[in-house]
Amino acid sequence: MSAVLQHGDGWRGCRNPVAAPADEAYDAPPGARPAVLNAAGFDAAQAAITRWPGYAPTPLVALPALAARLQLAALHYKDEGTRFGLKSFKALGGAYAVYRLLAQAVARETGGPLPEADELLSGRWRNLVQGFTVTCATDGNHGRSVAWGAQLFGCRCVIYIHATVSEGRRAAIARYGAEVVRVSGNYDDSVRHADAQAKAHGWTVVSDTTYEGYRDIPIDVMHGYGVMSREVVAQLHGEPPTHVLVQAGVGAFASSVAAVFWLAWGPRRPKLIIVEPTQADCHLQSALAGHPVAVTGDLDTVMAGLACGEVSPAAWEIVASAADAFVAIDDRFALDGVRAFASPTGGDPALVSGETGATGLGALLAAQADPALRALLGLDASSRVLLLGSEGDTDPEIYRQITGRTADEVRG
Repeated sequence: MSAVLQHGDGWRGCRNPVAAPADEAYDAPPGARPAVLNAAGFDAAQAAITRWPGYAPTPLVALPALAARLQLAALHYKDEGTRFGLKSFKALGGAYAVYRLLAQAVARETGGPLPEADELLSGRWRNLVQGFTVTCATDGNHGRSVAWGAQLFGCRCVIYIHATVSEGRRAAIARYGAEVVRVSGNYDDSVRHADAQAKAHGWTVVSDTTYEGYRDIPIDVMHGYGVMSREVVAQLHGEPPTHVLVQAGVGAFASSVAAVFWLAWGPRRPKLIIVEPTQADCHLQSALAGHPVAVTGDLDTVMAGLACGEVSPAAWEIVASAADAFVAIDDRFALDGVRAFASPTGGDPALVSGETGATGLGALLAAQADPALRALLGLDASSRVLLLGSEGDTDPEIYRQITGRTADEVRG
């Protein structure tokens, strides 16, 4: 069965013809999903990250006025803009993978168990861990997390950014002590460059995308992301939404969200809608092809965290059956989403969301204007929708240009 492409003004999308039935168990044969993400991995990440200094669950905000405007029964927004001061959910993944990498090195050296994060933070193993260098390619937020994790746990860090990453995002990474190197090409080119440099210098890549011969560390990253989704499960007090709109770059975040909700809610899990930029819609194109395909070109989009042309193979093992629909939207919808969050009506609180964080709302705004997209996403007046605010103003200058105000001014 092939996916059928639909399109309208500024969007294109399709239903997933191989979406798993609602009553299918997460570990149903052939059982590939638990080999990628599983409850034990999420448990380990939650146990570690919730003990880090500064940990606190991020807010889940109800937006009843916006829900009414969009003709929905309810709308919630998970606000990751305060996560560990890094303004992004990415703080959970890259830094957790750095911790795991260094803890495993200590365990190999001592022959003992993995040390708790507290031991690394105390400096007890400083002489061992400071000899490690971690590296990755980034659109901004993941690199900031890896750099922060390296600074937190005491190792060296080199981060590669591609041609269109903003200067503000470069500077934000450098503030955590990383060496930041700009390379030509797009995000996928920078991934390959980081891998080559790591092999040449004996460094370790900490990426959220898997590729041939490289799988374990990205899976640690995805398990780290699961802390956010588990907070949502607790904050909703066991009552799942009907829909969750998940922005996707390589798919690591989307697969983590899908796995946590599937494990927690089973047949009551929400419909999973994957949202991407039209300039970088590798998940949509892969769904249409029935297998992973690469999107080429400069991948230039204001949704900077989603400027990825290739899906992560491990993430696709989950997303390929977990997603109910795929949609790609033009940049203008994401920008409208940023502004709508910043200037609410009807008593909803003002929210600071970056361009990537507003992607889900962008899709809802596109659906509000086009009944065909609303039908594709299965939205109606009874829908209870969850949006994942993956970032705050991760580039404050770009945010000011979009909204005409700073984040502090928006918050009042």
